[in-house]
Amino acid sequence: MVIWIIGLPGSGKTTIGKHLYERVNTSHSNCVFIDGDDIRKIMMNDLGYSLEDRKINASRIRNLCKHLDSQNINVICSILSLFKEDREWNRLNYNEYYEVYLDVPMAIITQRNQKGLYSSSENKNVVGYDIAFNPPEYPDLTVKNIPELTTAKEAAELIFENVKDTFYE
Repeated sequence: MVIWIIGLPGSGKTTIGKHLYERVNTSHSNCVFIDGDDIRKIMMNDLGYSLEDRKINASRIRNLCKHLDSQNINVICSILSLFKEDREWNRLNYNEYYEVYLDVPMAIITQRNQKGLYSSSENKNVVGYDIAFNPPEYPDLTVKNIPELTTAKEAAELIFENVKDTFYE
């Protein structure tokens, strides 16, 4: 099972992914959490943030998830997932795939601004700023991750409830 959590920078992908990992891991020890930023570090930060470099990083993550999925390891992956063709590939190549889109208004994203990405007009190659983000057309679940509606733990529990019967044992 691969759970693909996507959204803009600052939408809560990593936080929700970590909560979901903790929840899944209570009953399924064969689970890993993958974060797009962590993969960059593991790969020695050899890529920049151009669209071409982002495609390479996305392919690395996609292929790593495929490798783990082929060994019946449950994967929770938090990633921008900019490219429609990657999401389509996922649906065709993972044994079980569940796509979660974190829908957060840009006003909240820029207010959170956790990595300082949206605080300078000099920033280049920032998704949601000078690189367009096209939300997925058909996610399995859309979560409005805004404080008035849900907490990260509640969002993780909602995801878990929707996929709990599809995990590898």
